[in-house]
Amino acid sequence: MRCAVLSLCVLFGAVVTVRADDPPTKDEALEKSVDRALAFLQSTQLADGSWGAGSQLQRFDMHKPAVTSLCVMAFLSAGNVPGEGRYGETVEKGIRWVLQHQQDNGLFAGNGAQEMYHHGICTLMLAEAAGMTDSKLGAEIRKRLVKAVDVILKAQRDGEGEDRGGWRYRMAHIEGSDISVTGWQIMALRAAKNIGCDVPADRIDRAVDFIKRCQDSQTGGFRYQPHANLTIPCTGTSILALELCGKDLHRGPEVLKAGALLLSIPPYWDASNGPQWGDKASEQRKWNTSFGFYGLYYCSQATFQLGGNYWDFFRPILRDMLFKNQKDNGSWVGENQDGKGGGPTYSTAMCVLALTVEYRYLPIYQRGEEPTDKK
Repeated sequence: MRCAVLSLCVLFGAVVTVRADDPPTKDEALEKSVDRALAFLQSTQLADGSWGAGSQLQRFDMHKPAVTSLCVMAFLSAGNVPGEGRYGETVEKGIRWVLQHQQDNGLFAGNGAQEMYHHGICTLMLAEAAGMTDSKLGAEIRKRLVKAVDVILKAQRDGEGEDRGGWRYRMAHIEGSDISVTGWQIMALRAAKNIGCDVPADRIDRAVDFIKRCQDSQTGGFRYQPHANLTIPCTGTSILALELCGKDLHRGPEVLKAGALLLSIPPYWDASNGPQWGDKASEQRKWNTSFGFYGLYYCSQATFQLGGNYWDFFRPILRDMLFKNQKDNGSWVGENQDGKGGGPTYSTAMCVLALTVEYRYLPIYQRGEEPTDKK
């Protein structure tokens, strides 16, 4: 399989490069907000090309590979490519840092306890970057993606249990699956497939089955794991994952029911914690609001993929909330679980990625353009 993937990525990499059609016209408010955020991220990049996480931006920690990849994707999502323009050097340095930290077995990870979470994000970023450049760097990225895709396929849970088809934090098959880690792997595989990497259709089918097992039939929301608590971030993640897994799933009954739930519980900004969902105490107890920045990222993509009234509803709420709460230095911060743990570089990157979905510069932000997967 490794040789086959390599042949596809190298031989066809130049001709299958995915580029967006002409993106929608940018508006002044959005451009200003995004550019301020990117200027902040550029100012916090370390000399080696990476970004730190947490409250101490200069230290290495287990989140560094993933946060660096998210920061790179923030620049890519606004149309900045490696080696070109104002942010070209910043983007290229970040990509090269991630490439340098791939292990011999293909894994991108900073900590064994969360290795697949980091690996999925790093693989996604590199696949998106490869689809936006025809340079020598793009060829190098494609070669590295061979091992990265192989890691994801090996880590997918097999067997007959309810966790089959998903992914969990570790590559070893020693624990179950969850929607959060699974979502990153699906996005990474979809992005890698877009540039010609071999991703067997049956692996996507297994992942889809796992996601569907996590849906609550009454509300349409999705659980972190089968029988676990419902969460808005996991609902957004699941909608996006299903939307990316083939045209036959686009606007299907599962995603439309989940999309209706997103419309019924819009986000708001808490002065201390950042993005939250549900304006009543009872709703806040029912819905996990600990991962607000992560949730914004996925719900923005989910509603954009659904289009129509879903995106028309979510877009103005998202923009108004983020425009009003952006710091003077261009960042967004919050004391909720992911905002505090990832720090301002993480939260700012996630907000940029949420805002720039409509630019469609990232190949994964395209909608309705990928070929139907054959079952």
